[in-house]
Amino acid sequence: MSSSKPVVAVLISRKMQAQMLTAAARAEFVERFEVRWPDAEEKVAPEQAAELLRGAEGCYGGWGMPALDEKTLAHADGLRILAYSAGSVKGLVGDEVWKRGIVVTSAAADNAVDVAHYTLGVMLLSAKNYIELSGSCAKGNWWRRDGYRPPDDFRGSTVGIIAASYIGRLVLKLLDPFGVERLLYDPYVTSEQARALGAEKVELDDLFRRSDIVSLHAPNIPETKHMVNASRLALMKDGAVFINTSRGALVDEAALVAELQKRRLWAYLDVTDPEPPPPDSPMWTCPNLTLTPHIAGALGRGRKSMGLLALTELKRFFAGEPLLYPVTQEMLSRIA
Repeated sequence: MSSSKPVVAVLISRKMQAQMLTAAARAEFVERFEVRWPDAEEKVAPEQAAELLRGAEGCYGGWGMPALDEKTLAHADGLRILAYSAGSVKGLVGDEVWKRGIVVTSAAADNAVDVAHYTLGVMLLSAKNYIELSGSCAKGNWWRRDGYRPPDDFRGSTVGIIAASYIGRLVLKLLDPFGVERLLYDPYVTSEQARALGAEKVELDDLFRRSDIVSLHAPNIPETKHMVNASRLALMKDGAVFINTSRGALVDEAALVAELQKRRLWAYLDVTDPEPPPPDSPMWTCPNLTLTPHIAGALGRGRKSMGLLALTELKRFFAGEPLLYPVTQEMLSRIA
């Protein structure tokens, strides 16, 4: 007797499954679906993925999965949905997916929560110049003022958000109780929509000119390459802060280093281009620059939430309910 449950192929390794699925989520997965688990410990090979997808109706993907190309989908005639438990699906879904009418959903919106939390934390600490002054204390200097940016208060500052992406919108929301002026640059958002998000819609140069803190949340697409360049950095106020949790390619890093070496701006980068910077990169020793190794997104507890969201999307799809976070082919030209 054949199972009446939808067949779902899991295309993430055992190691990644342990990061994405709690015991309870895994039990629910098995209860609701006929699940095909891979035996790969580190990474699912394209050949194994093709076999797992044979006759499957659904696919549960995530970090480390192979691309769903013509070869991987050779025997996946019945595949109807990819529920991706990570962020961007770019590089994983191409023409073959769309040609077959396979529905795609992503947990990028859930990952955005952790990036937004990280961003807010950096904003709060940067206002007080926490990192530099704590480093000064570690050297035995309790309240040395010369050569250091004086700490200030976060409330009353002007914060510029570049792009009303999932992350950008969450950051704007998190700023609600802090009494800051919020500026937003996004060519796809109207002035009325910006006001609904608690922000004033402005042009990009104006945002750099007026902001005490600029936070970048735009997608990595051809139109945004080096959107943060020498001319825009030169517009920033003395003592202003630049934060990047998006992608390194959006910043002209040579121009940023040149501006930081003047010691009038501060930058906090969680992403670079490439990652990590080359050993001889001036970014390692650049003054007024704090680097973190791409840690803003979900790394631990948050991944369990992302994994559960992908499972929820599978349940909704096979129950005939609308997806929470669908990804369409048209969206790929303007999202991360």
